Amino acid sequence: MRRQPPRTERDEIDLYIRTYYSLLRSTGDVRVRAFEEAHIGSESSLHAGAGDPRPDVAAFAYSAARLPECMHAVTRLVLGQSVEHFEMARLSVRGWKRVDTRGRRRALRWDERETLAVFITSASDVDDLIPIVTCYQLEWNKMHELLVDAGIRDGSLAEVAEALGLEDEDLDRLCAALGSDWAAVLPQIALRRCDFRVRLLYGSFAQYQRSAHRWWSEIEPFYLRSDTARRPVYFVSSNTHSFTNLLGGYAREHRDAILSFARQRDPEALARPLEEALEAGDEAGASNILYYLLRGFLHEGDGAPRVGLEEVQDFDRESGIRSIASPGRIDVGAQLFELSQLKPERLDPRVRVAGADLLSQSEAVIVNIDYPLGLAAYHHFSRIAQGIGELRGMYVMGKAATLNARVGDVLIPKSVYDEHSENSYLFRNCFSAEDVQPYMREGTVLDNQKAVTVRSAFLQNRDYMSIYYNRGYTILEMEAGPYLSAVYEVVSPKRHPEDEIVHMSTMIPFDVGFIHYASDTPYSRRQHLLSKSLSYFGVESTYGASIAILRRILESEVARLASPRQPV
Repeated sequence: MRRQPPRTERDEIDLYIRTYYSLLRSTGDVRVRAFEEAHIGSESSLHAGAGDPRPDVAAFAYSAARLPECMHAVTRLVLGQSVEHFEMARLSVRGWKRVDTRGRRRALRWDERETLAVFITSASDVDDLIPIVTCYQLEWNKMHELLVDAGIRDGSLAEVAEALGLEDEDLDRLCAALGSDWAAVLPQIALRRCDFRVRLLYGSFAQYQRSAHRWWSEIEPFYLRSDTARRPVYFVSSNTHSFTNLLGGYAREHRDAILSFARQRDPEALARPLEEALEAGDEAGASNILYYLLRGFLHEGDGAPRVGLEEVQDFDRESGIRSIASPGRIDVGAQLFELSQLKPERLDPRVRVAGADLLSQSEAVIVNIDYPLGLAAYHHFSRIAQGIGELRGMYVMGKAATLNARVGDVLIPKSVYDEHSENSYLFRNCFSAEDVQPYMREGTVLDNQKAVTVRSAFLQNRDYMSIYYNRGYTILEMEAGPYLSAVYEVVSPKRHPEDEIVHMSTMIPFDVGFIHYASDTPYSRRQHLLSKSLSYFGVESTYGASIAILRRILESEVARLASPRQPV
């Protein structure tokens, strides 16, 4: 019996998905205008004003943040899985300019004229990108028509705001969405309509697996070291900064220099809170601010880096920390932490567990990857599981939307419904509220929650979410389902099932832990991802979750090393 919302409640979403996949089967370019009707009909919660003639600046800003700043010059997007695929299509992307986005990690190359090459690692990239591009085009063209009707081609900001019917806040948001060169881009909206064309090169499951294999092949030499022994692994999917800060200690070691930077620049008015925390002896509060300021300290020094990345990595390497950026030309970075080389004196006091000196005897490695998008999590974790020795634990920390909490709260699920496999996964989460709450001062930690893994942030509407909410689902995210499908295949002799209730509590011989922090509240227009960046606001929940994961790993390894009955 199907446990998922009745099909009548998701017909418009399904129609949208079928529309773009059927059209993208074409071997030529497809105009994005072909997706617009289905996009509007889906009534996406992230694009509530899609069918309104007035601009939905919040939705445009959300889309623009997940596209490169060169989008105003782009007319064609080509999606492919490898350089070879692009070259087979006569696109010499090796020499194209690398571009990036503020809100989405994705490998992009631009020919500096009209074509943007987008490297995709799973079907989730298609589900994510097509609605984003369609939203961008719809909103651009609304603004174009309003400016043309008002006779404005190169007007003042006040004239533009009046023609578009924007308040000051929305005007500021529009300028920010257009990027650092907004003054030159804004007139382009009045000059031309947006008419994107898109083409998908291949897109097969086998090619996604091949990409994951290429990705792991560049990480594996660091994992193996000089010998071929496949060491025990604690797998983590999180980010590329929190673990390094907590275990490497660079920010705390260079506290005075970062404090001086904060006093000079005062980013987000954090200089005074940092000084107050230090004066009060508040080690935890000061460390969180230092960690947040570290990126600015490294990259905002009079137009040039204050400290070379190599210097930071050399410092981390002394603690057995290795970072691999974009392995296999896939924008999912990886880090390896050799537990035997950690320096106890450099550890954040919050992760300095009893018996940490025993870690010098450990053969285990933490493999941390910069959490992939959607189904890419399945491909990457599956490949890692094939290439390592004993898997001692898998832990996932990531952003989520919440239907019952606030931005910045931490959410711990006990079950996951996966829209990809249509499975309901029931599992024993090794984390509970008491593991995270001691490291939270403002946010709340909610455990025993139910999560749903959605295909895309855009592919859901209010009625659809209401059905989930009424059935007790409170977390909307994109990776837990694919990860659990991969875990099932690690411990089972067959592939993961479909449309089943999958009881995994007794079948998994290693730790499994999921922690999400809320970055979006879709039912609340007061706190919405479209209009609010987590910024420093998200530091507490990020580090609270990271500390809980690291303490779990280090305490487990110390207990293993201290027990003569357990192999090391």
